[in-house]
Amino acid sequence: MLRDFSRILAMHATNYRGWRTDRKIVVIESDDWGSACMPSLDVFQRLVQRGIRVDRCPYTSFDALASEEDLEDLFSALMEFRDKNGSHPVITANAVMMNPDFEKIRSSGFMEYHGEPFTETLKKYPRHDRSFSLWKQGMSDKLFAPQFHGREHLNVKAWMQAMQKRDSVERAVFNENMFWAGSGEEQKGHLSIRAAFDLKDLSDLDTHREILRDGLTQFEHLFGYKSESFIAPNFIYHPDLNQPLAEKGVRLLQGMKYQLLPIEDHEKRKMVRRIQGKQNELGQFDLVRNCVFEPSQKADNYDNIGTCMKGIWNAFFWKKPAIITAHRLNFIGYIHPGNREKNLALFRALLKKMLKRWPDIEFMTSRELGTLMSNSGNKSK
Repeated sequence: MLRDFSRILAMHATNYRGWRTDRKIVVIESDDWGSACMPSLDVFQRLVQRGIRVDRCPYTSFDALASEEDLEDLFSALMEFRDKNGSHPVITANAVMMNPDFEKIRSSGFMEYHGEPFTETLKKYPRHDRSFSLWKQGMSDKLFAPQFHGREHLNVKAWMQAMQKRDSVERAVFNENMFWAGSGEEQKGHLSIRAAFDLKDLSDLDTHREILRDGLTQFEHLFGYKSESFIAPNFIYHPDLNQPLAEKGVRLLQGMKYQLLPIEDHEKRKMVRRIQGKQNELGQFDLVRNCVFEPSQKADNYDNIGTCMKGIWNAFFWKKPAIITAHRLNFIGYIHPGNREKNLALFRALLKKMLKRWPDIEFMTSRELGTLMSNSGNKSK
């Protein structure tokens, strides 16, 4: 009872300030597209047998590059629904551009980092030949709208340092073409291998600026347009990086209600509160996720639909857009097909329920919401 009351108070605290609209806007933001995670079920089983407990982390249990079947089933679910304007629900797919090139790194004796475009990584997987073609089809059908998540979902410096330690867990999973062994294998107080822009030393900011610029350039070359929004891997980055983001055309900063800062030399990571529609000194708008659909990260008895519906209600109560966080792993069945099947059933039920409760819902991308905010005279400072 107390936990439910605290959750409701937290929703109100997230939504009562900031940009307002009378429109019932729903945005679905989904991270990690393009990033390699678990390569196959065989690899998953081998690692568990070796005592590397990838089964204790939902990402290493379920997440992988989206197969053709994963994408076809997701797009089929989206096509079943339309809002008051006749538009389908659309996934703002936050994508990384590259994954490690394991062969080149191995050939360098683990001394040099090399990456490869995720479109090349897809070619190495058995049920992914048409995956990127399906991305483009989803974009054409206005079901799938890529935005920038990072060059890699990987802290290159921290990972390469780990690679040079023969007894590191990162080295132990390297031969399986994996760069991360899951959250259960990480040490508290240390940089996360997956947090691309975490750092201990502020001198690393110059490297992070170059990685951002390179990644955003790759994004534009691949998709033919600039990414107007950004969300840092693991939600961690230094605010000084807003400048190079702005220089490359990023005007929208996705994220949760708190921005996590790099750990530096602190014992505890610091956080900064974010407000819906607030503009920083560079004119960039905060987009704050205020609803959660993450069934792969919740216990089986968790009410994913009910909790997300409460989040949507609270957002609309305070005249806010409902921005739903729903990571890629919720829609992936390449490793465990049951994960995709169960979650897509929940996703369909959620979409049906929200449209019945609010028939005047409008589905938008993050970019479309940002355009509405910037064109509105109702701006949060």
